[in-house]
Amino acid sequence: MKQRTRTVLYTLGALGLAGAVAGGATVALGLYNVSARAGHFAPVYWALHTTYRNAVELYSGAPETPAPNLDDPALIELGARHFETACAMCHAVPGQTRSATVRGMNPVPPHIEEAVGTWDPEELHWILYEGVKMSGMPQWPSVREDDVWAGVAYLRAIQNGAVTPERQAELTAREETGGPEGAAFCAGCHGGTEAHVPRLDIFDADYIEAALLAYREGRRQSGIMQHAASLSDPEQLRELADWFAEEAPAPERRRHEASVETLETGAQLARGGDDDVPACTACHGPGPRDLSGFGGEVLEGKFPPLAGQDEAYLITQLRLWRDGVRGGTEAHDLMRVAAQELEEAEIEALAAWYAALDPATGELGPGETGASAPNPLRQASDH
Repeated sequence: MKQRTRTVLYTLGALGLAGAVAGGATVALGLYNVSARAGHFAPVYWALHTTYRNAVELYSGAPETPAPNLDDPALIELGARHFETACAMCHAVPGQTRSATVRGMNPVPPHIEEAVGTWDPEELHWILYEGVKMSGMPQWPSVREDDVWAGVAYLRAIQNGAVTPERQAELTAREETGGPEGAAFCAGCHGGTEAHVPRLDIFDADYIEAALLAYREGRRQSGIMQHAASLSDPEQLRELADWFAEEAPAPERRRHEASVETLETGAQLARGGDDDVPACTACHGPGPRDLSGFGGEVLEGKFPPLAGQDEAYLITQLRLWRDGVRGGTEAHDLMRVAAQELEEAEIEALAAWYAALDPATGELGPGETGASAPNPLRQASDH
């Protein structure tokens, strides 16, 4: 019995050694043909695809950032515009074909109408965020998970048949702006998309340029904006910043319903403050800014005005500050301290109040819910 066991072990050892030698020779001598034209054997394709599908099902649990309303037209449009420049070169869009060069890749990137398959939203989110090894599918170019949902919303709309070739053209249409190079591309979102992106006409050029550079250099996180900022040379960013700050038309924004009570809560939070953190209005307005005691001379001009800003965008940014993800400016630590104790209802109230204000006057804008009531800015305490 011992002799038989020893024989089996020697045999297994010899086979293992032979396999290692064969594998080493294949690598060292280049015996494996890596030609894309030669392709893989059919069992290899099966093994790779099966591993891919099973791995996605295994690892794609619920993301840390919960899914928003994936049927939101503005979110779908944002995803479509990002997909057009970041992904369509490999996967095409509804109504278009892939180029001959892309069809020569191995494995061939599937057309987007095929690629969406029957994946559920969590699985689509995982694929977009993580990427796929040995396929050419890149990971999301940011640590942020929340802005992946715009891409998921767009892909789900393709799954559901809501994005026809005609609808695709509407989602990604660009109007001639007369601005510098790249202005029409930027204005597609920052002037056309109704929500989830900031309006830039209320920012000054210095702030816009600083934000673009922070995105380009990876100091501020967003897979969508880091990609967009990388498409322009650094010297072009100043031209774009000047144009958006001075000449870009104010976009039509989606109005959100907010009760008088919500607006009053938002006003009180914005006007509040303590010995450690200044009131929101002290840095972001409306009204005169007072940064005394908080390094005002150093930080003045680094804080964007927020009156009239998009509500969904403000909610996202406050969450990022609260969760320690947002950075990009020399004042980021101050904002993290200011936001770290905010509860979800407080974030929503702050965003609703700022979004309801007219940028020019700091008053509640006409047509906003509660606009006929006394201005909460004047009702809030001055502490």
